[in-house]
Amino acid sequence: MVTPAKISDDPLPPARIVSIEGEPLSIGLREPFVIATGRMDVTRAVLVRAVAEDTTGRRAVGFGEAAALPPVTFEDQPDLLARIALASRGLRDARLANLEDATAATRRTLPDSAVARAGVETAIVDAWARLGDVPLWRVLRREHVLKREARPASMFTDITLPISEANHMAALARRHRAAGFTCFKVKVGRDWRADRASLRAVAAAVPDARFRLDANAGFTADDALALMDGVLSDGLVIECYEQPCATDDLDGMAVVTARATMPVVADESFRGAADLDRLLAAGAASAVNLKLAKLGGPLTSLALARRARGAGLRLMAGAMVETRVGLLAMAHVVAALGGVDWVDLDTAFLLADDPFEGGWTVSGSRIDLTGEPGLGVRPR
Repeated sequence: MVTPAKISDDPLPPARIVSIEGEPLSIGLREPFVIATGRMDVTRAVLVRAVAEDTTGRRAVGFGEAAALPPVTFEDQPDLLARIALASRGLRDARLANLEDATAATRRTLPDSAVARAGVETAIVDAWARLGDVPLWRVLRREHVLKREARPASMFTDITLPISEANHMAALARRHRAAGFTCFKVKVGRDWRADRASLRAVAAAVPDARFRLDANAGFTADDALALMDGVLSDGLVIECYEQPCATDDLDGMAVVTARATMPVVADESFRGAADLDRLLAAGAASAVNLKLAKLGGPLTSLALARRARGAGLRLMAGAMVETRVGLLAMAHVVAALGGVDWVDLDTAFLLADDPFEGGWTVSGSRIDLTGEPGLGVRPR
């Protein structure tokens, strides 16, 4: 287990949790989100609200997102709603003196659900940072005591192309390119020959495209390498290859990692500290994908990211199919890390509606955090 260290001798103001509430967060997608293992047409998340109070009686509301993506996550929306409602009783009146307290409280009340923990922990630390009047990333980076001014943090994201018919994927890519995106995360993993045809079509539609392949655990090592060899011979620029083989197929992942000419990123095979140890021992990846919903929240994600980086692995910052709330939480982790190798925080742009405002400004693929307290996000 990775335990975040105390942030300083002069932490955010002591506080207590007044309440935790969860409600369904179901937003339709503009296009079906199809990956090797499933399909999503509507988000299946829970919006978590946490109210925190400091010793003067001042209160702040924080937000978090517990995002399910069956079958990638074990939980679905009804499970999350029930777990969060049950945990809220145990969290009421919990005292917060340092970030360890927030992590310990969520682990105690939600030991078996990383997805629910992610939403609850995010909401708690968002509310607490708002009480301290500082952006969350500065709290995570231990800069809240040294400097309260917040220079906005920036990053550039890719945009995802779900599995679809080749011409349709090319048309989507053309549309995204017109909006300012040049890097495409392309879902593959069902049929490498069909995937190669789709990638060729996208490359023809957007000649300056760069690609990140994501098989979502769909390939054998042989098929993963066949696709890699094919698209490289087609002249495509491939930045990384995410989860080419099944979650438990570390031998296959190691074969691909040894042969690949680009970094291989573990996603489904990386759900915590024990998985990180196994990946390193097997040589099964050269990078890991950080996701709040699988790792249990921003604090554990940050600690694991630092450990992975220290072991020589590169980092991707990703998400499930999440709204602005969940993406902002991971963006603050990215800012606290001083950046990562690949940012994949795009799913809010794939939704038919955005019920939130604040927290970031977006121009094409560029995301700028606003410097508002906490996450800075609020419901419209």
